[in-house]
Amino acid sequence: MIKKRYLLFLPTKQTVIPNIDLTMRNFFLIVLLLVQACVFAQAPSLQAVKDNIDKYSANYPQEKIYIQFDKPAYAAGETVWFKAYLLKGFENSDLSKNFYIDFTDTAGNILMHGVYPIQISSAAGNFDISSYYNGKNIHVHAYTKWMLNFDTAFLYDRDLRIIQKQTNSNTKIIVKPLTASIQFFPEGGDCIAGINTKIAFKAIYQSGRPANVKGIVVNSKGITVDTINCMHDGMGYFYLNAQSGETYTAKWKDDQKTSYTTVLPAIKNEGATFEIRPGKEKTGFIIKRSDNASEPDKQLHIVATMQQQMVYMASVKLDESPFIGGTIPTAQLPTGILQVTLFNANWMPVAERISFINNDDYHFDPEVGFAALGTSNRGRNVLVINTPDSIESNLSVSVTDAGLGVDSSDDIISRLLMTGDLRGRVFHPSYYFSNSSDSVARHLDLVLLTNGWRRFKWEEVIAGKTPVLKYPKDSTYLSFSGKVYGATPQQLREAGSIFTVMTGKGKDTSKHFVTIPLRDDGTFAKPDLIFFDTLKVYYQFGGKGGLDNSTEVTLSTGGIPSPRHIFIDKNNMGLSFFDTTGDYRNSIMASEEARLQELLKTATLKEVTVQAKTKSHLEILDEKYATGLFSGGDAAAQFDLLTDPTAANMRDVLTYLTGKVAGLTISNAGTPQVSLSWRGATPDLFMDEMNVSVDQVTSLNMSDVAYIKVMRPPFFGSAGGGSGGAIAIYTRKGGDVKSNTAGRGMPYKMVAGYTFARQFYSPNYGTFDPKNEQGDVRSTLYWNPVVLTTKENHIIKFQFYNNDVTDSFRVIVEGVSKDGKLTRVEKVIQ
Repeated sequence: MIKKRYLLFLPTKQTVIPNIDLTMRNFFLIVLLLVQACVFAQAPSLQAVKDNIDKYSANYPQEKIYIQFDKPAYAAGETVWFKAYLLKGFENSDLSKNFYIDFTDTAGNILMHGVYPIQISSAAGNFDISSYYNGKNIHVHAYTKWMLNFDTAFLYDRDLRIIQKQTNSNTKIIVKPLTASIQFFPEGGDCIAGINTKIAFKAIYQSGRPANVKGIVVNSKGITVDTINCMHDGMGYFYLNAQSGETYTAKWKDDQKTSYTTVLPAIKNEGATFEIRPGKEKTGFIIKRSDNASEPDKQLHIVATMQQQMVYMASVKLDESPFIGGTIPTAQLPTGILQVTLFNANWMPVAERISFINNDDYHFDPEVGFAALGTSNRGRNVLVINTPDSIESNLSVSVTDAGLGVDSSDDIISRLLMTGDLRGRVFHPSYYFSNSSDSVARHLDLVLLTNGWRRFKWEEVIAGKTPVLKYPKDSTYLSFSGKVYGATPQQLREAGSIFTVMTGKGKDTSKHFVTIPLRDDGTFAKPDLIFFDTLKVYYQFGGKGGLDNSTEVTLSTGGIPSPRHIFIDKNNMGLSFFDTTGDYRNSIMASEEARLQELLKTATLKEVTVQAKTKSHLEILDEKYATGLFSGGDAAAQFDLLTDPTAANMRDVLTYLTGKVAGLTISNAGTPQVSLSWRGATPDLFMDEMNVSVDQVTSLNMSDVAYIKVMRPPFFGSAGGGSGGAIAIYTRKGGDVKSNTAGRGMPYKMVAGYTFARQFYSPNYGTFDPKNEQGDVRSTLYWNPVVLTTKENHIIKFQFYNNDVTDSFRVIVEGVSKDGKLTRVEKVIQ
């Protein structure tokens, strides 16, 4: 572990103050307070403000998330594989133990709510896209409990592109004209009369893509005062020496020659401005005030922070001179965003600017190559990753068909060093880390001039106020707990404990016998019991407290339930620069793979010799619950909620059905505005074969639902013929009632644990397997979310086989080292 010490110079006699411990990437930071002129004696409030910032930094650190996906786009019916990385400032995060991820449709309706344990500051899982999904995107929303205490703009949000099936339709596509817009950003925040101010701008189309614009800026008399010319991706700047009482207007055209007129931000008659001059080893600044500035604006404070850690602080006087310059030493600071705020004498923020410090210390570079290369049909490959022997790392590896193209919406470096700390959209963010040239650095500074930060609420920090936390630090894994209701303290003491028999679902049906003490308030917990999928828990009370099977008991894991709906803020997401040349290949490969899987199922069925017709579980369930016109028949879809572990995580029935039934459209599920349609008509809703309203369905507890049957239109069990089909919902009865006794008279309940994560299947063509006789058009050839290297074991080898059609691979390796350094390696192998 390397520790660096920064010298701290206070304004009072430039005295070094030792032993100030600020943790930033395992550094003992000591704040630099250097200014090149007019430093006046330290006011008592300086130390108080510093203490408040230190307190906020220590008690309210911020987490950031990056997710690597196995490939850039998907088709309906495919599986999304992902690996999430979590950082706290510049370090691997140790704050949270549980990772939450929601997959939604384009309207924000929940398709899956997943929760995964965080191990080594990361989590991995998968999501199966419904074969009936017809949206253009699937939205991904990821977070931890701790992150929900703060600004939601800094949660993880991203769209995954869904490739539409290729058709031979001759339908004429109508291309709507694009509309552009432009925003202006005076450096520091305000344009002050009498001060020559840099005005940055960003022009985009409504899709979010940059607009290449040109124009002029005129005053109220129509006189041109400057020109507008883009420097990079719709961004640029000009200088404006604004006059008091004047208004300024931009007259500009986009690259489609459409004309626009936009009024510039209002001019302030007095105040101070702050200009940043990024440099290699130091960042220069210039402070200017207006001639008529008030007394508080003549005595100013400068505070610079990185990831909420203070790295610079100074006070300056501008009572005699209207401007002053200085530098912030940055050579020893870690790479990342530097936030510099200017306060007046009353500690009110008057200007703010963010700048990027790139000291090229943020990455490590593993060697990635092949010990054996087989680009022929089903060729054998051995991929080798060699990390420096001084580094311990946590990596993930994806190998895909190179013809699928790329997605530049973000990568691990651009997300964790830049876009994860910014508000607003950034187009093609990975470009800004493509090389270290001066031109790229200038373009990156344009991004920071035109995007916001605002991690701090300065008024509260200065006053020493702390955030109100809704969620404590999530420092424990999901575990088994519960509460007994309706029991007196004496009954609880006499019972003493609750005896449980726990059984898993699926392959693990083993029984675990656990006795858990009861607390005086009726709660009980087994914090060391961590489980996946769904647990069936039988229980009974000990002692002679009079508690029996009728006593109400609730079980929980402490996790966050699935939200009803996700609001998708398109203005706060990175915008992808898609290589759409791979769309056709992606779609064809996905369609062929789906066809081959269907053939495999058919072939498997033909090989089975049927001795006697056995009813399926769904047929048995239908006979048990459905009657009359609701029974039998050719249903569009049937769902057994008694054995579906995902059902417990859904808000309501309509959220559960979203995207699962071909032809059935459910919009705004989980909200009061929910609507249903099928072939242009509204499906009828039935609960236990009684016609009910949408409100009655959405208010039904999912734990009470046993079976759902969806009937295609027309459904003659509905009044009027059911032109919109019908959805029949059946509540639990008999032995299916959750609180009913089962097994030796003990009541039981179901409780959902962590989302089960499958292992990626990679065929082994070096061995005999009947599956190997089928065709192979996998677009993701290899996916490994857990690759750990150590000093002793830093060379890792993986074997995988090619498919039948791929002749070139795209290999992407991403990850984080133990000390928070990042890596991304992308190679195309032919």
